[in-house]
Amino acid sequence: MLASVAMQLLSTGTTSMAVASPPSAARQAVTVSGLYVDPQLPAARWVAAHPTDKRAAAIRAAISRQPMAHWFTGTSDADLGKAVTKYTRSAQIAGKTPVLVAYNLPGRDACGAESAGGAAGAAAYKQWMTTFATGIGVRPAIVILEPDALGDFSCMTPAQVSTRLGLLNAATRTLAAKAPNTWTYIDAGHANWTDPATMADRLLSAGVARAHGFAVNVSNFIATTDSRRYAEQVKTALHRPAAYVIDTSRNGNGGNGQWCNPAGRKLGKRSTANPAALELWIANPGNSDGRCGVAPTIKAGVFSPALAQRLITGGR
Repeated sequence: MLASVAMQLLSTGTTSMAVASPPSAARQAVTVSGLYVDPQLPAARWVAAHPTDKRAAAIRAAISRQPMAHWFTGTSDADLGKAVTKYTRSAQIAGKTPVLVAYNLPGRDACGAESAGGAAGAAAYKQWMTTFATGIGVRPAIVILEPDALGDFSCMTPAQVSTRLGLLNAATRTLAAKAPNTWTYIDAGHANWTDPATMADRLLSAGVARAHGFAVNVSNFIATTDSRRYAEQVKTALHRPAAYVIDTSRNGNGGNGQWCNPAGRKLGKRSTANPAALELWIANPGNSDGRCGVAPTIKAGVFSPALAQRLITGGR
């Protein structure tokens, strides 16, 4: 894992640090300064393709030029290993830290179904994760592991829960072994979903001891104050050291109890590097949550300039 001083790599200043390498590799000096802005994320691609659209300038300034996570799923990239390598290498060349989301558990989104899918089975997922972690290699990175994975047990059988926990354990082992300079945060739902003690038990069962910590509010809208309160309660219930990440991408107006393209939401605080509790744009603002809410015809993961504009203005 990264050395304790490594949090400096996310600051606005530049830090040169030696990062831990596998025993067979020489230790290397990596200079990083801030978080990586991916020019290939949906908002950036839309702006590039629609330069004369009257919404383009606002979306460029408010969203597409901001650092946020790149989501890797079973269908997002034809060649996963090559895509992950290219993304993390581009960030390394730029001297930035990339944020990746691994989102491919079998039977994911078992309750909501808007993002249903995932790997065909346990063996396929383990191979996918090996490819994902190998693509990162020794390059520094932040990984958010499997959004919603620990929040939707009510829709699963005991056998399915056991399998999921086993796969999350396998994922944390694989990342620790093949991507040793990655900070992994297992998703821990949000403040209005699972009580802190229960979530702490699930995190422990999922292998959080091998991760850097956990993430809250991923793709949700709950205010940062409430999300931090929940995260601190989960952290206390873990009874072990753990850091956490808060997704602030769309929580500028807080939540209204709805999770799928709700009206009246707004961009939140831009990604920052608070050593005690990272605040990152994990969801990509403007991407639809599914065919619902104010975007009833736009499937999950597809960028909508209309949704982006609503988040910029807080409009309904």
